[in-house]
Amino acid sequence: MVLTFKQLTKEERLDLSQIGLSLLLVVLARFCLGDTQLAVIVYIGAYLLAGFQIIVTAAKNIWQGDWFDENFLMTLATLGALLIKQYPEACAVMIFYRLGEFFQERAVAKSQRAITSLLDLRPDFARLAGQSKQIDPAQVKVGQVISVLPGERIPLDGIVTQGTAYLDTAALTGESKPRPVTVGQEVLSGMVVLSSSIELRVTKSFGQSTVSKLLDLVQNSSQQKAQTENFIRRFAKRYTPVVVLLALVLALLGPLVSGGPFQTWLYRACVFLVISCPCALVISIPLGFFGGIGAASRAGVLIKGSNYLEALTKVTTIVYDKTGTLTEGKFKVSQVLPVEPDQAEKLITLAALAEKDSPHPVAQAIVANFPGNIATYKVDQVEQLVGLGVKALYEGHTIFLGNARLMEKQKIAYQAVAAPQATVCYLAYDGVYLGAILVADELKKTTKQALANLKELGIKQQLMLTGDNQQVATKVASELGIDVKSELLPQAKVAEVAKLKEQLSPTEKLAFVGDGLNDTPVLKQADIGIAMGALGSDAAIEAADIVLMNDELLTLTQAILIARKTKWIVWENISFALIIKALFLLLGLFGLTTMWVAVFADVGVTLLAVANALRLVLK
Repeated sequence: MVLTFKQLTKEERLDLSQIGLSLLLVVLARFCLGDTQLAVIVYIGAYLLAGFQIIVTAAKNIWQGDWFDENFLMTLATLGALLIKQYPEACAVMIFYRLGEFFQERAVAKSQRAITSLLDLRPDFARLAGQSKQIDPAQVKVGQVISVLPGERIPLDGIVTQGTAYLDTAALTGESKPRPVTVGQEVLSGMVVLSSSIELRVTKSFGQSTVSKLLDLVQNSSQQKAQTENFIRRFAKRYTPVVVLLALVLALLGPLVSGGPFQTWLYRACVFLVISCPCALVISIPLGFFGGIGAASRAGVLIKGSNYLEALTKVTTIVYDKTGTLTEGKFKVSQVLPVEPDQAEKLITLAALAEKDSPHPVAQAIVANFPGNIATYKVDQVEQLVGLGVKALYEGHTIFLGNARLMEKQKIAYQAVAAPQATVCYLAYDGVYLGAILVADELKKTTKQALANLKELGIKQQLMLTGDNQQVATKVASELGIDVKSELLPQAKVAEVAKLKEQLSPTEKLAFVGDGLNDTPVLKQADIGIAMGALGSDAAIEAADIVLMNDELLTLTQAILIARKTKWIVWENISFALIIKALFLLLGLFGLTTMWVAVFADVGVTLLAVANALRLVLK
């Protein structure tokens, strides 16, 4: 689409007007005024009109102790050109440099808008149920009920209390297929209601909502720099002073060595300064990583910084949690095995009461089978026994619910159950074993394909670490064809990941993929922590470096491919910029190029590098 002058911002119109007027003055002086004093005055006016902003910026930076940047190089080069009376070329450098800066800023702004539109989730208003007045979402309190009409964006996280509808979740998950919701289901801020109106009870304040957290992460993602970005910054800080020193040596020693006139060598030094400006590297490299993060967002992957995007290209080992990562995480009670046949209801009731406040999917599956309104029952002294189960006090009696190790630790006689396809939860009441509850889970449909794709991408080792019992874990791992270590406490998972990292070379990285509910320590221990199904999970969003927003392991493959393409584009720009600059610096050294060509080389290389970086953003 062609952009008209009226569509530009006020600042952009002013920039173009100054550039156009400067160019007009140069043409006037060159072709109408000849070698007159008036021509010199017009040249100086054109130079100041085009270059005043650059000169002022250079002066401010020098005052702050930052001498060597592109503004300083351009100012020094053009003042040198004016000194030897190369007025048209001094003006041309400023004009075309300003024009290049204009197009660069336009390109960067376009890329920022492209990414911002991907996460343009922040709702403008909320509406309390039964009221038509629109209010600020920040004014809505947890527990209040709000209504959302078709076509509107859900402003706050909540539970549907009335109505059924299809939701557009693409902005959050990258998935185009509408998602149906009904009463009792959780919905997240940022989703769009497509079909009919719904009402929902708010579960999180606006500041803690999914939208706010995601926007905060995206806004802060640019603070985490990749190694390549940091290298380019360090390189530019050392490179620019060296270039200035070489230009000075060229201007002073050139006449002494060759016997040529000082004016000729000063001109070559100015050409040298213009060509050596590091704009192409300083602008295009961060833009390339920014584009990669945006492309990943479109695929439903939130990456917290370019350092993690770059680290993805070095991953050779991936460690997985089982529940909710490789499996659906949607547990169902498959069998109730009481010691006494008539105690099945008592067994499930006591188990549900012990687990009533637990967020774990196994616990929620048991609670779903409670025969009544569990909210009316009071349970005291609930204690989560990490890696074992749970302990609770009900009507003065102690409930122990957990794995076989819990029974053994409490020295409770129990009947071991062999169920390789299910998680076995044993229950004891006041030290007496009452029976077991079997809870089953299934592999996700895409898990096998995802692991196969990752292997094809060159991932050398894929391993599952789980706290589940050995039989269940071994069966899942054998289906997937990966190694497994089971019955691990969270601290044991951390230790296993630490051992695996020690086996890797310095250029290799380890990623851990978990559901974010109880894997925070190991997410932090890994080189890259990746949270599955983490929308709405505060622990995962805070602990993970990368969030797979659509709960699909297949998107990890896409993220790695995007990371590799980003790195390729970044190094394309680095190589291209350095080769072209080296070539023109050599030509300038021998007087085989002019300042006109130099500015075209500098601006042209920068614009080409920026355009190359934008391939990821605007795809």
